[in-house]
Amino acid sequence: MDESTLSQLCSTIPFISSTPLPVGLAAVFTAIGTLIREFRQAPPTPASTYSFETKLHASVLEIGRVIMECTLNNVEPATPEEAPPRLDFEGQEYRRKPKSYNRDLGTLFGSVQLERLLYEPLERGEKSIFPLEINLGVVARRATPALAERVAEWATQQTQDALRAIIERDHHLTWSVNTLRNVTAAASDGMAPQLHAAQVAQLLKWLDQADRSRGKHRVTLSVGRDGIFLPLRDEENYKDGAVATVSVHDRRGKRLGTVYLGRMPEAFQITLSDELTRLVQDVLRQWSGSRPRLVYVTDAGFHPTWYFNHVLRSMRDPKQPKRYLEWTWIVDFYHASQYVSKLAESLFGDTREGKDWARKMCKWLKHKPKAVYRVLHSAARYHSEKHLSNKAEKTYQGAYAYLNEHSASMDYAAYRARGLPIGSGVTEAACKTVFTQRFKQSGMTWGVEHGQRILNLRLTRLSHVWSRVYAAYLALCPTITMETELAFSKILTQKAA
Repeated sequence: MDESTLSQLCSTIPFISSTPLPVGLAAVFTAIGTLIREFRQAPPTPASTYSFETKLHASVLEIGRVIMECTLNNVEPATPEEAPPRLDFEGQEYRRKPKSYNRDLGTLFGSVQLERLLYEPLERGEKSIFPLEINLGVVARRATPALAERVAEWATQQTQDALRAIIERDHHLTWSVNTLRNVTAAASDGMAPQLHAAQVAQLLKWLDQADRSRGKHRVTLSVGRDGIFLPLRDEENYKDGAVATVSVHDRRGKRLGTVYLGRMPEAFQITLSDELTRLVQDVLRQWSGSRPRLVYVTDAGFHPTWYFNHVLRSMRDPKQPKRYLEWTWIVDFYHASQYVSKLAESLFGDTREGKDWARKMCKWLKHKPKAVYRVLHSAARYHSEKHLSNKAEKTYQGAYAYLNEHSASMDYAAYRARGLPIGSGVTEAACKTVFTQRFKQSGMTWGVEHGQRILNLRLTRLSHVWSRVYAAYLALCPTITMETELAFSKILTQKAA
């Protein structure tokens, strides 16, 4: 393909001869033809192939940029006089200004100059609006919806500097930190209200899949929560963030999927508790299949214990309000095993005998019915025969008390026989995947508000509901009826005729 062929191709595009579009495109197509000819004049090498591909990619982006710029600037009337002199938007009346204004707008293809009309409010104290920006869904006045989505998803994994470098490399945009934050914040704020409904729908989908699975057990809805210390800006000490998970297990006990909730540090973790409660109740209210078993798998820390005692134990069936839901609290086997190891360390020190004892007790704990009582009995017998140091005695008493206090939630053999999960591994992993990988990189500190915005985006991605949430956000974006025929549509209609 050479320049003449490309020129002929350009001439077949309906709107090229009727808009400023061909001037920009013809130059790019000519450059592509030259690029192809130069590449074919010599045998290919890795270096020449790399050069050809990168230059071609830049040219293709320029084609998209030219088309975007021309198309967007033909949405509004060519002159302000053709636009409505006044319009209503969200209960406020606005009047058209005599001049149009330009804005550098970021797109997937690079920066375009957007010409748009300004309308000012009749009532003082209100902000002026640009109807074109509203109808296009421009995010933070700097990015198209498609670019904003990509930036928001990248922000779930990349630091600010890394993300700015990606945007410049892939989209030829040089953004300041403030612009990046504004776009990310606007996307997150728009998506966050849609997350709950999307998570409910996702859990219902997994419940339906689990209900149709084969196996000898009932379907299980498993809830967990945990905390993690986070570095906050202007705080001397780390503060406790919180994460929660809701998982669906099929009739074989296989976990089909998990949705994630999380909050930046907050006193008593009230918001997380409310969100988790609402999610569980809405799922059970909307679920029409066989009733799932409800299990709560956590460590026995303060917040998880408080939530079980004060919320789950008194939670009513959303379909039968007079009936309480039946929850099974399972203390995470890994945490229980840690306390067995503490018993061994206090009784035997760092010895082979102690390690063998701990290994044997953990095996009992996992496979023998109500084995926690055997573990405690064995530990008490050894304790009566030994004289421990003050430090060892303190460790022993703490570990013994933990196992004894929560023994009713440690019948792991029975749980396994019923096909119930005995480990909070998915919740423990959530602390890492939700928080640590993004929030605890070297030198990082966070503000609660900005951190929650990034966190909401990560929860959306990790819960596998990103597309659904972003589509719901776009569907709810406001639009303005301009009551005028679109100039670009008119051009296409004329060419088609």
